[in-house]
Amino acid sequence: MLKDWPSSEKPREKLLNQGAASLSDAELLAIFLRTGVKGCHVVDLARKLLSCFGSIAAIYRASADEFCQVHGLGIAKFVQLQACLEMSKRFLAEEMSNGQALTSSQASKDFLISQLRNESQEVFAVLFLNNQHQVITFKRLFYGTINASAVYPRVVVENALKHQSCAVILAHNHPSGVAEASFADKNITQQLSQALALIDIRVLDHMIVAGHQCYSFAEHGLL
Repeated sequence: MLKDWPSSEKPREKLLNQGAASLSDAELLAIFLRTGVKGCHVVDLARKLLSCFGSIAAIYRASADEFCQVHGLGIAKFVQLQACLEMSKRFLAEEMSNGQALTSSQASKDFLISQLRNESQEVFAVLFLNNQHQVITFKRLFYGTINASAVYPRVVVENALKHQSCAVILAHNHPSGVAEASFADKNITQQLSQALALIDIRVLDHMIVAGHQCYSFAEHGLL
């Protein structure tokens, strides 16, 4: 029984004493679930959930029917989980929209991971920035396989002009989970950089989100 565990090992007490970052995925899920089911305490239920879906990201992507197939879970938990996800995304979006300057690569990565990691298809998006690298807006522009025929530089340029942007950070996700730049990724980055340079707008980075990981073109010397 979970109540018989030492206080230092109980997820809620561990979070209060050591911080949320000290908890495993199963322990975080256990706090969210709150209670287990007959013959299965809440941490074991959380482990079962992770085993069924493979990761927290996969749990978030699960449909209501898929989620509720796990014994001990129901539509109320599914709704709560989706609400938690949306609140975290909106929190980061608010942080970015309140004139926050992107002074570090990690700040950009954290925001883009929150926005793109759970997309089931490839999404190409752009962070439009002012001359102080403060976020003007974040826009999803293209959906589907990212290649030269699917991403139109003209659309990116039009949006950059519309928002009076001075710099941009390009981003897209790899649902496969592979955080690497493909030939097509490099090709479209070069095309967009050249098109935006004609109107004096800098491409600061192109980031590829793959699950918890985020690949930076700038950090790899590709920009």
